[in-house]
Amino acid sequence: MTAYYKELQPADPFRIRLPYPFSNYDRQLLTLLYQPMIGAEAIALYLTLWAEGEATSEESSHYTLMNMLGNSISKIFDARIQLEAIGLLRTYKNQSSERSFIYELCPPLDPKTFFMDPLLSMFLFSKIGETSYRKVRKRFAIETEIPTDYEEVSRTFTDIFQPVHAKAGYPAKKKDLQERKNGGYSTESDFDFGLLQQGLSEQLVPKRVLTGSIKAYIAKLAFLYSWDPLEMQTVVLMAIDDNYKLTTDLLKKAATEHYKMKVSTTAPQLVPVHKATEPVEATDETSKTKEDELLVYLETAAPIQVLRDIADGHEPLPSDVELANQLVTFHKMETAVVNVLLHYVLLRTDMKLTKAYVEKIASHWLRKNITTAKDAMEIARVEHTQYMKWKSEGSLTTIAKPFTGNQKPLREERLPEWFHKKDDVPVAKAEPRNESLEVEKQKLLAKLALKKGKGG
Repeated sequence: MTAYYKELQPADPFRIRLPYPFSNYDRQLLTLLYQPMIGAEAIALYLTLWAEGEATSEESSHYTLMNMLGNSISKIFDARIQLEAIGLLRTYKNQSSERSFIYELCPPLDPKTFFMDPLLSMFLFSKIGETSYRKVRKRFAIETEIPTDYEEVSRTFTDIFQPVHAKAGYPAKKKDLQERKNGGYSTESDFDFGLLQQGLSEQLVPKRVLTGSIKAYIAKLAFLYSWDPLEMQTVVLMAIDDNYKLTTDLLKKAATEHYKMKVSTTAPQLVPVHKATEPVEATDETSKTKEDELLVYLETAAPIQVLRDIADGHEPLPSDVELANQLVTFHKMETAVVNVLLHYVLLRTDMKLTKAYVEKIASHWLRKNITTAKDAMEIARVEHTQYMKWKSEGSLTTIAKPFTGNQKPLREERLPEWFHKKDDVPVAKAEPRNESLEVEKQKLLAKLALKKGKGG
């Protein structure tokens, strides 16, 4: 699978398109029907795009979404493709070198259409179980039967209105109209209807019964049960009645019976084929080093999360967050590069972020066109002597607060673990390494491993 960073970066801009207004009822459908299937993170992304789309039509960067959702860019990408697959989002990417996106939100299916859909209903059933499924279906059930002692007396359009000469501008142009269409997904493109019809004689299954909606339903059943067109011929022949009628209910019943006879009495389940994206190409897990794991973390985490993790889970100061945001949004630095910069400076300056010092290194990296965490780590190693000189010139001491008796003595300068490599060229006056650095780095890696184990 293509690594996510080839498809999406935090700096990529996007606009949101809401073709029609959404309602609180849509929110109920999203929460009760869709959230069990695609998860809370995907729904949170949808609701965030919804709120932002109603507030503004201006461009934003994905870094803004990372901050609002508190998620890495890889998780946002995973949530996005979940929404696309389930039919709640359409994504458009421009073809120019400056990559940008348009996100068009699609409304959830109405309950009747949702529960008639064999894939969605089965997917929901497999996620929440029979008891909850019946409960949620009952919640959205609408009584459609009219008592037999009532007859319809509604007037038709032609009973009340008469045609008049069309005026200029009538009919309205297509682009002036907005039709609320239900969101949906497609399973028809891979199904060979030509092969299906070759094995169905006109006498047994007239072509007229294979309407567009029936074909769509056949394709969904074929996908759900993993049947090819030849297998679906049997299902269609079982489903069509004596009056040559073919309905979705008949198809569903025939498919269920055929599956029970040939495969199992247990209904099939739908599971996501897509796994959480990795920011690096797949490698042998046993060969991954601690630096590889840290590299993955720095490439995918939001800067605010890096600040939080280095501070042992404590919320960072607004000034630190603002500094990180400025580097990403105003100076257009990649978030991975900003993460390395924050990591490097904090461990060098006794956990202090001094704006002048950070911006001086950032300016150097921008001129060098540093765009990846790996490149940022390397330049930090190569230019370490120069960065030490900048520090010793007083850029930190002139800003630091005077030492008081209540303050702890400053610790020795520390360097990130990734800084030290066996093949490094020795720098002048190699500084003593503080053993507490290794302890803190092990804690950070342990946190990352714990998050990974929890699927976070």
